[in-house]
Amino acid sequence: MHALTNDCIIMVGKVVSSSGRRSAILQILKKNSNVSVTELSKHFGVSEVTIRKDLNLLKDRNLLVRTRGGAITNDTGTNEDEMSIRFKKLAHYREKQAIGRAAADLIEDGDIVIIDSGTTALQVACNLHKFKNLTVLTNALNVAQEVLSYKRFNVILLGGNIRSSSESVVGALAESNLKMFYCDKLFLGVDSFSVENGISTPSVEEANINQIMISRSRKVITVFDSSKVNKRSFAFITDLSNIDAVVTDDGLDKSIRSQLKSMDLEVITVKPDRE
Repeated sequence: MHALTNDCIIMVGKVVSSSGRRSAILQILKKNSNVSVTELSKHFGVSEVTIRKDLNLLKDRNLLVRTRGGAITNDTGTNEDEMSIRFKKLAHYREKQAIGRAAADLIEDGDIVIIDSGTTALQVACNLHKFKNLTVLTNALNVAQEVLSYKRFNVILLGGNIRSSSESVVGALAESNLKMFYCDKLFLGVDSFSVENGISTPSVEEANINQIMISRSRKVITVFDSSKVNKRSFAFITDLSNIDAVVTDDGLDKSIRSQLKSMDLEVITVKPDRE
């Protein structure tokens, strides 16, 4: 059993909510491959009973495998680049919430916006309460459902093939539908972000539809937590010259922030609520 390292994303005393603690457990598992109930109890300052409940819930979601006294990683699922939507919803959850709130502030009433798939982009859809009149295009099933819940917006869900790993619609039909529209703002979820290599994703189909989203949008706003920075995935989407704004958390390195600003990108960094 490996000791819990000090570079864990969420440290002792910083996690109060159960969802935040479970997200942190998954991050620890990614680094150490196994965890014990006793170590986690000490790490988070909660009872072993609470930790067992957390591990059992994550087991039920197929995010880990329970062992006697702890848990190990679930190697039967997708690889890291294509981790399930259930994992992504828990990972860096507080950062994504804060990013979604800040990104939604860039919208104006009456806008026609595209909201991409992904759990960070979904948080933009969760923060549209103050608007009365919006048209929202999306290729994400969960985004469409969230926006429909407001019961006052025009929602356009693109048709096409559904990718279960991202709950998104891709393919020739979705791309053809998207080409019918011009939009004011695009909120683009990002898997991998690099100053040198631009924006990329593990999925070629996702890259294709993202490229069309960019071409149809007056302003392109990327939304991602800082763990996505300095990474490169298989399928190239665009270089940063086609991006207008970046919304991320305060974990973004200051040197990268300066580089982005020197490229005339609007950079918005948010501090997640740790209370």
